[in-house]
Amino acid sequence: MFNKVEICGVNTSKLPLLSNEEKKELLVKIKNGDEEARTKFIQGNLRLVLSVIQRFYGRGEKADDLFQVGCIGLIKAIDNFDINQDVQFSTYRSTYDNRRSKKIFERQ
Repeated sequence: MFNKVEICGVNTSKLPLLSNEEKKELLVKIKNGDEEARTKFIQGNLRLVLSVIQRFYGRGEKADDLFQVGCIGLIKAIDNFDINQDVQFSTYRSTYDNRRSKKIFERQ
């Protein structure tokens, strides 16, 4: 049985878990313009967004705002990810998030 944890209106127990192979397949489909694959990939990576925003929660920002910034970052990371590089998306995404978050919080 899954524990229900709701963050920013997202029930984490209902988020899909994608295997590394599924992620690779979806990324190829995304690069070929498959919007359904894009949606599935985004939903399958919302846990990653939630884990990233936890690092910044409590610094005066609203959780919903952080979640929105995290989702935008996820989408931008998907758009900029090179499937021909020998790196997992989650590694790329974490590096991308750290740089992007620092820029956002330095401006405030």
